[in-house]
Amino acid sequence: MIHMKVKGLTIDPATNSPILILKELTGERTLPIWIGLLEATAIASELEKVSFSRPMTHDLAFNLITHLGRTILKVEITELKDNTFYALIHLEGGEGVTTQDSRPSDAIALALRADAPILVAEDVLIAAAASPASGQAKSDKEWKDLLESMEPDDFGKYKM
Repeated sequence: MIHMKVKGLTIDPATNSPILILKELTGERTLPIWIGLLEATAIASELEKVSFSRPMTHDLAFNLITHLGRTILKVEITELKDNTFYALIHLEGGEGVTTQDSRPSDAIALALRADAPILVAEDVLIAAAASPASGQAKSDKEWKDLLESMEPDDFGKYKM
């Protein structure tokens, strides 16, 4: 498993879909994951430490997990199958360590709230780099160039 961090969020100019960008902690590889608007908002609000008067869905889920005596140990993106990423949330509590199947975007939104590690299987990075849907994995410079070339209007209705 490769330890990664959230590098940022951007918008795919072709589809207007949010893209979550993960980057290796000790390397240069990145992993783009197309996600939903609500999950992007949950991730962005945690990255920016925005607080709301009432708990949003991922805040509520995190609060319930901790209220039930569980701790989020880590999240793992374990598989890429048919252009769909799969993730596991590792929880620790009274009955030991258990895992919960999750979409990567939800797992990462919770990991950020728990300050838990985000891990990606090496096979997933290799498969994503070779996937025709995502093309070759972009370097930091390629993502920077893409982001700098975008105009505010490219972000359409997805303002975060």
